[in-house]
Amino acid sequence: MSAVPNIRLNNGVDIPQLGFGVFQIPPAETRAATLEALRVGYRHVDTAEMYGNEAEVAEAIRDSGIPRGEVFVTSKLNNGFHAPKDALAAFDRSLAVMKLDYLDLFLIHWPLPAVGDFVDTWKAMEEIYASGRVRAIGVSNFQAHHLDRLAAETGTVPAVNQIEMHPYFNQDDLRAYDASHGIATEAWSPIAQGQVLDDPVVVAIAGRLGKTPAQVTLRWHIQRGDIVFPKSVTPARIAENFALFDFELTEADMRAITGLHRNGRRGPNPDEFNWIPS
Repeated sequence: MSAVPNIRLNNGVDIPQLGFGVFQIPPAETRAATLEALRVGYRHVDTAEMYGNEAEVAEAIRDSGIPRGEVFVTSKLNNGFHAPKDALAAFDRSLAVMKLDYLDLFLIHWPLPAVGDFVDTWKAMEEIYASGRVRAIGVSNFQAHHLDRLAAETGTVPAVNQIEMHPYFNQDDLRAYDASHGIATEAWSPIAQGQVLDDPVVVAIAGRLGKTPAQVTLRWHIQRGDIVFPKSVTPARIAENFALFDFELTEADMRAITGLHRNGRRGPNPDEFNWIPS
């Protein structure tokens, strides 16, 4: 088993830098994929109510035989429940669905700037944190100006900000903002939905190192200090994505991959995205 580094969050909680993501994994496949990830050595799983597979993630953790305290579990607030009372109830529902006593990290999934007020939602998150049933709280898809409002109007700095981030959209400015405010940055879509895997720069580095383009890209994230959680349902790929700690990229490799940035956002723009599930 590779030794996955921990990142210390701003409240002293440690989070494994490499985790297993379950976005778009169908519930029927989630238990088996998560069990395989845990068998390989992952000890950090990232889910969300909107993914529809919280229960299966928790079932896999129980069935793995690994003590609950050794697995870092993240979930996220459903976009439909931003009103403070709804947010409190949604957190209770996630715990009930997962049959867990606590979560390690709970995030506001999107700021939804035209839906309610995310500052009020964050105050509900603070209440959840104060209850002791979650070890850390954070946000996902927040821009610097969203975070500025939280800083001005609330008393708790988010522990993490989970954002779209990959070589084609390296988010260096937002990463720097997060770092300067003590916020850890997590990367979703870390390989740009597979689009960077054919990039000649990435392919050349992978060939020289005898690694896959996915491993090179994920290693780039690790060396930048990003928290990253690739996803797959294929056992060989799950293992491949975990094998990131027996090689290093050179400074020239890092610069070359970072230089692929082209403002290539693949997902929604958080300033415009206001979707609520029906």
